[in-house]
Amino acid sequence: MTALRKTPVALAPDAAPFVIRAERASDVVAREALLDACFGANRHARTCQRLRDGRAPAEGLAFSAVRQQGLNGRLVGTLRLWHVSAGDLPALVLGPLAVDPKCRELGVGAALMTEALTAARVRGHGAVILLGDAPYYTRFGFSALKTGELSLPGPFERDRLLGLELREGALDGAWGMIAPTGALAPKTAAPRAKRALRPVPHAA
Repeated sequence: MTALRKTPVALAPDAAPFVIRAERASDVVAREALLDACFGANRHARTCQRLRDGRAPAEGLAFSAVRQQGLNGRLVGTLRLWHVSAGDLPALVLGPLAVDPKCRELGVGAALMTEALTAARVRGHGAVILLGDAPYYTRFGFSALKTGELSLPGPFERDRLLGLELREGALDGAWGMIAPTGALAPKTAAPRAKRALRPVPHAA
């Protein structure tokens, strides 16, 4: 695994910095709690979850945002990318992106997006697809220009299916069903959380 850049962000003198780092096995409990809190108990029924069920994230493309608290860190954001076939074209699907709303003014989501897309480009991936709010994701270069002929395995809003070419022409002629192609994940039980948090704009 390549070394990842740490991205400290502090927007006010009293704001604790956070870092973006590779996801660790020790993040699982906090990650699942954050996802449950941001997306609700029915998050596993979402259409994009069909692309992640039983699969492992793409190698080196699972990230955690951690905010320092004394000698310890607290997970405040998560983002992962997954291997898919966009019709017959190799691509990545991004999501879910979740950020603790207490940290939403610190730019955690943007830092996670920047780190993830940079790492995907460095690793030679050609394109990233997501289902999310266009006004939020256009700042990172996403658009619906080349996703109009793609479909998802379940209901979705057409204007929320967005793509980004990391390599020019990577989504040319993309047509058909988006399907998972990643390695199978080890079967483990993930803990669930019950507290509610306000979500940031996200990729489902």
